[in-house]
Amino acid sequence: MPEKQKAKRPKEEILKEAYERGFRYERNYAGCAQSFLLAIQETFGLEDPAVFRAASGFAGGMGLSIKGPCGALTGGIIALSQKYGRERSKIEDVERVRFKSYELARKLCQRFIDEYGSCVCQDIQRKVFGRAYNLSDPREFEEFEKAGGHEEKCPSVVGKAASWVAEIILEQEGLG
Repeated sequence: MPEKQKAKRPKEEILKEAYERGFRYERNYAGCAQSFLLAIQETFGLEDPAVFRAASGFAGGMGLSIKGPCGALTGGIIALSQKYGRERSKIEDVERVRFKSYELARKLCQRFIDEYGSCVCQDIQRKVFGRAYNLSDPREFEEFEKAGGHEEKCPSVVGKAASWVAEIILEQEGLG
């Protein structure tokens, strides 16, 4: 559905859709950054296969390292930058468009800090699971899965992040 048609729907319906898509994609397909991005792209009619593909390596705190930022956060910043960032043809950025992306990225980071106490994957895992898992280790990954990693825990993080970004977009569009 085109973005303008989405905007006519009630805010709560859009936030719920973003949450449900994020939750479902992470549960069914894994890859928090891409699952997040797909949810927002579809919710707001921003589909772009190149942007989706570019988010591949951001899962699990950057390449499953868990030491970097949450993949849902990086996916969120990618989505916000896709919508509000500077364009390649205007790299000189006389209008200082990039600063809007910086502001929105900080806003999203703050939501993660408010909810999880951190933006870092392993810290969020500790908050959600009670411990962090080394996702690049097959045994740890199996334990992560048994603990509900892709069944409920990470899908919930992705869903919440998708809802937060949807809310930020609606606010930017004067619909929040």
